[in-house]
Amino acid sequence: MMNGAAAHSSHSQVVDALGKAIVSGEFAVGATLPGDAELEARFGVSRTVLREAMKTLAAKGLIVPRARIGTRVMPKAEWNLFDGDILTWHFAVGVDDGFLIHLSDIRLGFEPHAAALAARHAAEADINQMMLLAVAMGDPDHTPETLALTDLRFHLAVMEASRNPFMCTIGSLIEAALAGVFKLSSPAADRGKIGDVAANHMRIVEEIRRRDEDGARRAMENVIRVGRDRMMEALEPTQV
Repeated sequence: MMNGAAAHSSHSQVVDALGKAIVSGEFAVGATLPGDAELEARFGVSRTVLREAMKTLAAKGLIVPRARIGTRVMPKAEWNLFDGDILTWHFAVGVDDGFLIHLSDIRLGFEPHAAALAARHAAEADINQMMLLAVAMGDPDHTPETLALTDLRFHLAVMEASRNPFMCTIGSLIEAALAGVFKLSSPAADRGKIGDVAANHMRIVEEIRRRDEDGARRAMENVIRVGRDRMMEALEPTQV
């Protein structure tokens, strides 16, 4: 069991390191990765661990192995941007305003409709749980981490209440997006903003409780746009 855990840890470390290197451009699109021997030495892992890591990266669309040619980095159009790891690596190596706009746009394509569906399908227990989470966002003792976790739980609860199984599968997208929002600029750093965050999320629940699908949709759109604006403001000084 200990050997298995160590192998899994090594596998995760290799995937994380190579994933970040590819996303950052250290290994550019179209480039061939170093050979197995070089990568084994670089990460201090066995060939078995390295090959399993390569399979994981290939499944995410980042690389493709070619016989007698080597492992090539795939074009960005082939990357699975709905994959939580790939999104996390983008935030880890640095994102620009274009990436943030694209990410917010795709959230706007899914989450407001999920809120509208929740207004149609949510049970009273779902609504009560969402309200508890919205109220919990107003806790002045939040750290950026605890506030981000509560926010994530709220948004996943809305997706669950939509009763659409496809909505639930994009949880990794929401998780990575919210992690990016709070990494760049968390309302917990400004106690005056925590109350606004809670109030904006409560408005979503109130519209769902009223079974107002259009109102729920608009309230969710507002929350996503506010988060996008906060990210953009935090990013501006680094781009000057």
